[in-house]
Amino acid sequence: MKTGRKISSKYILVLIFTVVFFSVTFNSPANYLHFTHFDKTLTASTDTVPVPKVKDSAVKDSVLKDTTIKDSIIQKTDTFELKISKDSLEAPISYSASDSIVLDVPTNKGTLYSKAKVTQKDLNLEAYKIELDQDKQIVTATYDMDTSGKMNGRPIMTQGSDTKMESDSIIYNLKTQKGITRSSYTSSGEMYVYGEKMKKVAPEVYYGLRGRFTTCNLDTPHFAFRTNKLKLINKKFAITGPVHPEIEGVPLPIYIPFGFFPLVQGRHSGFLPPEFTASDQFGLGLTQMGWYQVLSDNFDVTTRADLYSYGGWALYLRPTYKVRYRYSGSMNFTLQNTRILSTTGKTEFDDTRTFNLSWSHTVDTKAKPGQSFSANVNVASTKFNQFVLNNPVANYNNNLSSSIAYSKNWSAGKYNLTVSGNHNQDNVTRVINVNLPSIGFNMATLFPFQNKEFIGTPKWYEKLGVGLTSSVVGLSSFYDSLFSFKSMIDTFQWSAHHSIPISLSLPAIGPLQVAPGISLQQNWYSKKRTQFWAGPLGKNKVDTITQKGFFTASDMSFSLSLSTAIFGTFNKFGKNSTIAGIHHVIRPTFAVSYNPGLSSKDYYNLQTDSLGHSRPVSYFDGIGSGPIGTQRFGGITFGLDNNIEMKVRSKKDTSDGGIKKVKLIDGIGFNGSYNYLADSFKLSPISIYLRSTIFGISITGGATLDPYVTDSLGNRKNIYAWANGKGFKLGRITGGNLAVSTSFKSKPKDQKLADEEKKEQENQSQIPMTLEEEQAQLNYVRTHPAEFADFNITWSLNISFSLSFQQILNADYTYKTLITSGLNWSGDFNLTDKWKLGMSSFYDVHLAKINALTTSISRDMHCWQMSINITPIGLYRSFSITLSPKAGILRDLRINRNRFFYTE
Repeated sequence: MKTGRKISSKYILVLIFTVVFFSVTFNSPANYLHFTHFDKTLTASTDTVPVPKVKDSAVKDSVLKDTTIKDSIIQKTDTFELKISKDSLEAPISYSASDSIVLDVPTNKGTLYSKAKVTQKDLNLEAYKIELDQDKQIVTATYDMDTSGKMNGRPIMTQGSDTKMESDSIIYNLKTQKGITRSSYTSSGEMYVYGEKMKKVAPEVYYGLRGRFTTCNLDTPHFAFRTNKLKLINKKFAITGPVHPEIEGVPLPIYIPFGFFPLVQGRHSGFLPPEFTASDQFGLGLTQMGWYQVLSDNFDVTTRADLYSYGGWALYLRPTYKVRYRYSGSMNFTLQNTRILSTTGKTEFDDTRTFNLSWSHTVDTKAKPGQSFSANVNVASTKFNQFVLNNPVANYNNNLSSSIAYSKNWSAGKYNLTVSGNHNQDNVTRVINVNLPSIGFNMATLFPFQNKEFIGTPKWYEKLGVGLTSSVVGLSSFYDSLFSFKSMIDTFQWSAHHSIPISLSLPAIGPLQVAPGISLQQNWYSKKRTQFWAGPLGKNKVDTITQKGFFTASDMSFSLSLSTAIFGTFNKFGKNSTIAGIHHVIRPTFAVSYNPGLSSKDYYNLQTDSLGHSRPVSYFDGIGSGPIGTQRFGGITFGLDNNIEMKVRSKKDTSDGGIKKVKLIDGIGFNGSYNYLADSFKLSPISIYLRSTIFGISITGGATLDPYVTDSLGNRKNIYAWANGKGFKLGRITGGNLAVSTSFKSKPKDQKLADEEKKEQENQSQIPMTLEEEQAQLNYVRTHPAEFADFNITWSLNISFSLSFQQILNADYTYKTLITSGLNWSGDFNLTDKWKLGMSSFYDVHLAKINALTTSISRDMHCWQMSINITPIGLYRSFSITLSPKAGILRDLRINRNRFFYTE
C-alpha cells in the first residue's frame, strides 16, 4: 500500500478559508467584499457574559448559600480587549467587474478586470483594471489597449459630487487619501485642466507637473495656457509658475512670471479690462475699464471709466443689491465730460458736462403681504443721450420718465392707499414736469344693504354698491436751464379729484343685462386760469391771467346701460373641408345717460384769432388733472364689438375631436355718443379699433372719425360730413394708429438644445432693470448681433411696422397733423454651418429715410468666436471686429478693434 504525502495543517486551514471565502463572496446577492478596520484597541466594557440558569440542585451547594456571593456572580460583567489588524480598511468597499475577479490570498491582493468599479465612502473609481493591495491600502487603476491600438477603460476617479479626474493611471492610498496620477484631465466650471503628472494631497488640492489650462473641451484643444508647475484647489483657483499661451499646439513667445486662474463659480471681485476704440470726434480711447467688487452676499459694486485722447472722459458707478424673498434693485450713475471736435469752427473743441441717474427697486410680494414698493427712476441732462457712442436708441430718445410708488391695502383688499412721485422730461423742449406728491385712495365697492349671511335668493336692493376714489396730485413744471428750488415753488400747483360711483346689479332680463348707475365727482384746484384775446394792443395773441386760491368744480351723471351677446356659427363647409365652421360673437352696448352740467359754469368761449373764431375752454385747462366733466349732456352712448374665430380640422392632433380654434379677429368695433341737449355738435367723434393675431401676424389699429366738416383753418363747423352737399362722406379721420409685427424662423437643428436654452433663460433670475438699462442691453445686442448668433437656427426674420397720426392744436390755436411712421426689420441666416450673416435696420416711412442700419458677420470657431459689426448709417457710424473665447470666465480675453464716425 502506497503511503501518501503528509499534508500540513496550515495548508488545510488556508484551503478551508479560501473555499468558505469564495462561497460567501460569490453567493452573496450584494456581491460585497466587506472589510472592517479599527485603528486602535477597543475595550468592550459594556459587554456581558451570559450566566447560565442555576439548577435547583445547585442551590443546595454551600457556595451558593451565600447571597452576597450569588449576587456578585450573577451581576458580574466580563471585559476583554480585541486587537484589530493594522491592514484592515477604514470603510466598507463595494466592487464589481464584468470579466473576472482574482484574489491572491498569500499577498492579500485583489484584482478586478474589465469595467472594474470600486466605491468607498464618497470615492468612486472606474477603470479597465483595478488592483487593491490590502496590506498597503493602495489602489492602482490602469487602462488596456485593444487590438486596434485604441485605449479601453481609461481610469476615472470621482470624489464627492463635483471632483472628477480622468487619467492614464491612478495610484491612490485609501488611508491617507493621497495619490499620484499620470496624464490627468479634470474640469472646474468652464475650465479644463491637464497635468502630465498630478499629485493629490487633499480631497480638493492637487500639485501638477507640466500642466495646461483651457476652456476648449477637445483632447487636443485649439488654445491653452502652458506651465511647468501648478497648484490647483478645485472649485476655487489655480496658481502656476511662468505661463505662456499656445494656439493649435504652437507656443507663443509671450510669458508672464506667474498665472492665477479663478475656478470659483458665481461672483468674485476683479479687474475689468478696457476696450480700445477710436472716434473722429472723441479721439482714441480706452472704454469700459474698471473694477468689480463683491462687498457681501447681497451687495456688489461695479465701477467703470472711459478715457479719450481729446480730453473727454466718463465715469460709471453701478451698485446692485438683492435679498432673496425680500427686495432687489440696482442704481446707475454716469458722469460725462464730453470733449469733441467743434462742428461750428469757432473753437477747436466743444466741452459739455452731462449726467444720468437711474434707479430700479422692487420688493417681493411675499415679503410684506398687503404692501408694495417699487422705483423706476431715470433722470438725465437733456444732452446726455446725444453723446452716447454707438447707441441709436439712446441718441434718438428724447423723453425720460421716472416713477416711485408705495401702496398698501387692508381689510382683505377693500381699501387701498397709493403714494407716488413721477417725473417726465422732454429733451427737445427742455421742459421738466415733476408730480410730487401723488396720493390716491380707493375703496372697493361696498354693499351696505347686503346681509352678512347668504340665505336664499338675495333681494334686488342688496346688490346696490357704493365706491370711492380720491387722489391728490402736486405738479411743478420748469425748464432745465432755469431749475432752482424757487422755480419749483413758484410753478407748484396741486389738484384733487374725488369720485363716488353708485351701481346696481339687476337680474338679467332674458338675454339683456341691465345696470343703472350714478356718478358723483368733485375736483379741487389751487389755481384758476383765464384766457382772453388781447387784440392789436396785445400783439393779436391769447394772453393768460392766473389766480391762486382754492377752487372747486362738481359734476353728476346718471346712466342706465344695456348689454347682451349675439352668437352665430356657419358650418356648411362640407365634410372634406379643413374648415369645420366660423364662429361670430357680437356684443352691442347701449346706455342712456344724463348730466345736468354742474361744471358748465367753468366753461366759456375763447376768441382764438382776429377773424373772431372761438372755441370752448375751461378755467382749469392745464391745471392739475384738468377740467371736470363736460357741458350739459342728455343722450345715449353706444358701442359694438365683434369677435370672429374659425374651427379647423387637424389630421395630426386628434384631441378634442381633432378640432382646433383659430382666432381671426380678437376684436373690431366702434363706440360713440349723441347729446340731445347740446346746442351744436351733438354727435361725438366715433372711435374705431381693431385687434387681431392671424397666421402669426399681430395687428393692432385704431382711428378717430369726426362726423363734422371744418373750415380752411381747421375749425369745426356744425355740419355733418354727409350733409355738406359735396358727396356722401362719413366724416374725416383726425387721428389713428396701426401696428403690424411678425417673425419667422426655421426649426432648430437640435430641438433638445433649443429647449434647454429656453428653459435656462426662463429660470435665470435677473435683478430688475430700468428702462434705460433694458434699452442699453437691447442696443448692445442690436449693435453687436454677431456675438449673440444662434447657429442652431438656420434663418430668422423679424418685421414690425408702426404708423400714427394725430391732429394737434398749436399754441396759437391753429391745427397741424403730426405723422410718424417707421419700419423695423432684422434677420440673419447661416451661410455655412460656421458662418452667419445678419442685418437690422430702421426706415422712417414718412420721411423716406433710413435712420439706422447695422450688418454683422459671425464665425463659430468652436471654443472661440469672431464677430464683425458694421453700422454704415446712424448718428454714429461704426466698425468693430472682435475675436474672443466663448467661455464666460475668459470673456475679457478678447482682441477687438473699434472705430466710430460722427454723422452730422
